[in-house]
Amino acid sequence: MKFAYKFSNLLGTVYRHGNLNFSHDGNSVISPVGNRISIFDLKNNKSETLPVATTKNITCVGLSPDENLAILIDEDGAAVLVSLITRAVLHHFNFHKPVQCVRFSPDGRKFVVTKDNVALMYHAPGKRREFNAFVLDKSYYGPYDETTCIDWTDDSKCFVVGSKDMTTWVFGAERWANLVYYSLGGHKDVIVGCFFEENSLDLYTVSQDGALSVWQCDTELEGLKPRPPKQTPTVHTEEDAEVLKFDENRVPRGEEIRGNANSQEQEGSGKVKYRRQGKYFFNKEGDFNNLTAAAFHKKTHILVTGFASGVFHLHELPEFNLIHSLSISDQRIASISINSMGDWIAFGCAGLGQLLVWEWQSESYVLKQQGHFNNMVALAYSPDGQYIATGGDDGKVKVWNTNSGFCFVTFTDHTSSVTAVTFNSTGFVIVSASLDGTVRAFDLHRYRNFRTFTSPRPTQFSCLAIDASGEIVSAGSQGSFEVYIWSMQTGRLLEVLAGHEGPISNLSFNPVQAILASASWDKTVKIWDMYDSWKTKETLMLTSDALAVTYRADGKELAVATLDGEISFWDPQNAVQTGTIVGRHDLQMGRKEVDKITAKQAAKGKSFTSLCYSADGQSILAGGQSKFVCIYNVREQILMKKFEVSCNHSLDAMEEYLDRRKMTEFGSLALIDEGAGDGDAVTLTLPGVRKGDMSSRHFKPEIRVTCLRFSPTGRSWAATSTEGLLIHSLDSRLVFDPFNLDLDVTPSSVRRQMRQREHTDAIVQAFRLNEKTLIQEVLENVPYGEIEVVCTLLPDLYVEKLLNFIATTLESSRHLQFYLTWTLRLLKLHGQKLKARSSTILPMIQSLQKSIQWHLEDISKLCDWNRYNIRYALAISKQRGMKRSAEKPVSEDEESDETASEQSTEEIGMHI
Repeated sequence: MKFAYKFSNLLGTVYRHGNLNFSHDGNSVISPVGNRISIFDLKNNKSETLPVATTKNITCVGLSPDENLAILIDEDGAAVLVSLITRAVLHHFNFHKPVQCVRFSPDGRKFVVTKDNVALMYHAPGKRREFNAFVLDKSYYGPYDETTCIDWTDDSKCFVVGSKDMTTWVFGAERWANLVYYSLGGHKDVIVGCFFEENSLDLYTVSQDGALSVWQCDTELEGLKPRPPKQTPTVHTEEDAEVLKFDENRVPRGEEIRGNANSQEQEGSGKVKYRRQGKYFFNKEGDFNNLTAAAFHKKTHILVTGFASGVFHLHELPEFNLIHSLSISDQRIASISINSMGDWIAFGCAGLGQLLVWEWQSESYVLKQQGHFNNMVALAYSPDGQYIATGGDDGKVKVWNTNSGFCFVTFTDHTSSVTAVTFNSTGFVIVSASLDGTVRAFDLHRYRNFRTFTSPRPTQFSCLAIDASGEIVSAGSQGSFEVYIWSMQTGRLLEVLAGHEGPISNLSFNPVQAILASASWDKTVKIWDMYDSWKTKETLMLTSDALAVTYRADGKELAVATLDGEISFWDPQNAVQTGTIVGRHDLQMGRKEVDKITAKQAAKGKSFTSLCYSADGQSILAGGQSKFVCIYNVREQILMKKFEVSCNHSLDAMEEYLDRRKMTEFGSLALIDEGAGDGDAVTLTLPGVRKGDMSSRHFKPEIRVTCLRFSPTGRSWAATSTEGLLIHSLDSRLVFDPFNLDLDVTPSSVRRQMRQREHTDAIVQAFRLNEKTLIQEVLENVPYGEIEVVCTLLPDLYVEKLLNFIATTLESSRHLQFYLTWTLRLLKLHGQKLKARSSTILPMIQSLQKSIQWHLEDISKLCDWNRYNIRYALAISKQRGMKRSAEKPVSEDEESDETASEQSTEEIGMHI
C-alpha cells in the first residue's frame, strides 16, 4: 500500500484550450485542461480531473445526451471514447487530421465530426458490444474550406455546418425528398457559430467580423418528406461486394453526399428554401474586435458572443435586443457554453487560463478560477494537509483547498517571480520569497500581507525556510551569497549569515531544533545554530554543486541533491555521510525537438532539483528536469517506483527518440516558424498590417518538475510541473491487502462473530482481511454503549490500524458523533502507549485532525446560520408583539398569554 499512489487530481490549471460543456442538469462544467478533462461541480463545490489522458492537448470534447460517454479529440485528430461513469477508456480512434468540432445528436444515436472541408456522421456507440465503436454513416461534402462549427435540430433530422469559406451548409441526417443539402452565404468572414431555433429549421449564423444573419425557412420540421428507398446496386461477385462494403483501409464505407452551392438540386420545386430575414452587426461604434466564440440557448433565445478583447455581449433574438455588454478580461474569449436552464454562462480564456461561470440575471459570478499565468515553481502543504500554497513566475501566490480543488485566495503583492512558499507551524500564515527582493508574510484570517522583510542591499531571494516555532524566517540570496535571518514577530533583520562562496540554492530548518542547513553552488552544505550566536556548526563537503537539501521529520538525517545527479544522506550531528543514491540514470530525460544529441547523452547533464521525505521518513521523493518523479527507499537506497508526471506530447522533451519525419535537409521542422499572428487575426506577418501580434511565436514548453512535497498526513504527495499542480494519493481501489491471514478468517466467519455479539474478535478478523467495506460494516454494528468496552479489549496492534481507518472514513461518513466517540475512547485508553510511538503515528494523527477540522468548519457555518435565523425570528416576533400592544388595550387573559410567550422567547434566547 505504501507505494500504491495513483493520479488523484490536477490543480492550478482550470482551462487550456478547447470547448466547454455543461452537464445535463446544468450544475457541472466539463473543461479540457491540457491532455485531460476536469469536471467542476458548482453545486457541491468540488472539482475532479479524470484519470484519462490523450497523447496531445485536447481541442474538442463531445458529450452524449445521457452523459454516459464523452469523445475527446486532440490536436492531431486522435480520439478517445471515455465512459464518464467508470472513468475508463472504451475505444481509441484516429481521424488522422485536426478536428474542429464534434457534436452528438439530441437523440444520442449519431454524432458529427468536422474535419477539413467535410462533415463526417458516425453511429454513436451503443450498449451492444462491437469491434469498432465508431461506424461511419455518411460523409457530407460541400464547403471549399475547413468546417468550424455544428448544430443539430431538436429532433435530430438535420444539422448545420459553418465553414471558413464564409458559407453555411444545412444537411439532412437522412436523405429527405425535399432537403439533402442547402448552402447559405451572405457573410464576409469565417463562420464562428450557426444555431437552429427551437423545433424549427430557422437559422442564426454569426461570423468573425461581428455580423449576425437571421435565416427563415419556408418548411417546418414536420414538413420534411422521407425519400423512397434507394435500389441497391447489383452484385455479381464476392469481390464486388467487398468493394461496396469497405474502402482500401478495410474501414466500413459510408454514404457520400456531395453538395454544390450552384446546383439546381437545392432550388427545385417543392424543395426547402431559405431567405435572409435580417442582418445585424455587433460593432456599431467602430471598435473593431474579432468575434471569437458564440453560444445560443434555444429556450430563452439568448445569444452570447465573446470577442478577442475579452468583451462579451448578451442579445435576445430574433429582435437583437442588447441585454448585457461586459468585459471579463483583456484576453481572447476562446469558448462559451450555456447550461440547460439558460441562467449560467461559462467562459474560457486560453491566454490567462481563466474559467468563469456567470449568472447573467443576478449579474454575479458562480465560479471564478484562474491558474498561474506562467510556470508554477513552488508549493507547500499546510500542517493539517487541508491547503496547498503555490507560487509562480507570474508573481502570484495562490492557496488551494485539497478537498474541493478550488483556489480560494490569490495574493498579488510580489512584482516578480515567486521562488519559494511555506506555511508556519499554525497553518494560518504563508511566507513567500521572490526575485523582487522581498519576503512577504500573508495572513489567512484577513487575507492580507501583514509583514514584508527586505535586505539592507537589494538582492534576489531564491529560497526560504521557517523554523518549527514560526519565529525565525530565513531566505537565501542569489547575488550576495548570504543568508538573511528575520524575526517574524517584529519584522527586524536579526543577522546576515556569510560564508558561502556561491549562490544559495536551498534552505531547510531542522524540524526539532533551531538549526538551519543551507545548500550552495560552492559544493558545501553549512549547518548554522540559531541559538549559539549564529555560528557555523558543521560544513559538509560535497562532490558537486548542491541544488536541494531537506531534513527528515525527526531531524536526525539530512538529504542533499547535487549537480552530478546524486542524492547523499548525512548524519547532521556528526557530519558523517551515511549513504548515496546515484539517480542520474533514473531521470530518463526526453529528447527536445532542437537537440543535437540523444536523450541518453542529454540525461548525463541532468540532476534532481527537488527533494522531499515521506511523512514516516522511510522513503524520499526526487524530481527535476524530467517527466519522471522517483521514490527511493532510504535504508536500502534503491528505486522503489517511478511516476510519470505527464504523457502529453504537446510538451517538449517527451520523445525518447528523434522523429525522422520532422527532419528536412535544412534541419528540424521545429526550427521553422509557422507564421505569426495569435490565431485571432492574420496568419502572415505582412508589413503595415495592424491586426495580430507580430512578436507572437508558437513554442512547446519543456516538461519538468519544479517542486515536490509530501502531505503531512502521508496519504498523498504533490508536484508542481509544466502541466500544473499534480496530486497523487493512495489508491482507494486497492481493497484486498490482508494482514496476518489464515484459512479460518473469512467474511462469513467475521459476520458470524458479529451475530454472536463478539465485537472485538470481529474487528480483529476484519482487520486481518483488511477489506474496507467489511471493516466499516463491523464497526457500525457495534452498539454505541459498548464502544468503550470494545476499545478496552482491543489489542494494541490494532489500535493504530483502527485510528488510521477512522481518519480515512471520517472524511466521507455521515456518522460523525459515532466515529468521534471511537476516536475519543481510543485516545483516552491507549494514549500513553501511542505517545511512545509518536514519531511513527504522526501522519495518522494529522490525517485525523484534517478530517475533524473539515467537519468542524462545515458544522460551525451551519450552526452560525441557524443561530442567526433564530435570532431574526425572535426579533421579528418581539417587534410584532410591541405593535399589537400599542394598537389595542390588553385584557387579563391576553396579558397572561403574552407574558408566557415572552418567557418562552427569553428561554429560547438563553438556549442560543
